[in-house]
Amino acid sequence: MPRYALSAVGADRPGIVAGVSGALVDLQGNLEDSTMTILQGHFAILLVVSMPPEVTARSLESALAPVAEEFGLVLSVRPLADEQATPAQAAPGASPWTIAVHGADRVGIVHGVTAAVAEVGGNVVDLGTHLVGSDQAPVYVMTLRVTLPEQPDPAAAVALVRTAAEALGVHCTVHPDEADTL
Repeated sequence: MPRYALSAVGADRPGIVAGVSGALVDLQGNLEDSTMTILQGHFAILLVVSMPPEVTARSLESALAPVAEEFGLVLSVRPLADEQATPAQAAPGASPWTIAVHGADRVGIVHGVTAAVAEVGGNVVDLGTHLVGSDQAPVYVMTLRVTLPEQPDPAAAVALVRTAAEALGVHCTVHPDEADTL
């Protein structure tokens, strides 16, 4: 079955998810992977869908066009290659970890922490950020799911990530993902 990456962004309104998913159901499409969120009043949706063989990227876009018009969405559909068919998993010798960061909002927090993850050979699997608090005292909150290499020493990788966060003046906790805590 052909697979497609679908993205849509627009001002948040009730019914967007129902409209998009309804168009997929009408085409007998399966929603395999998704993330959806509201970002400062704008709804963003990213999907991986599998469709019957007769559905092309163009026909999928055409089927979604009425929904995009109704909700004022900017929509993109692109085919995925077969080699992209497997879900992201931890590389051999890597294990899943969660990183939580919070502190005063400032430029460079995402880059500093993710650069440290990359430096130790880690991979960002999921990342979310939010500003909380008041306009006078905003607090930046970031949560990452990452995979970190088991060798040579995961504790050294964790220490480097914590050091990068501290250099940015933010608090950071890092812990391995355990099945019973998820």
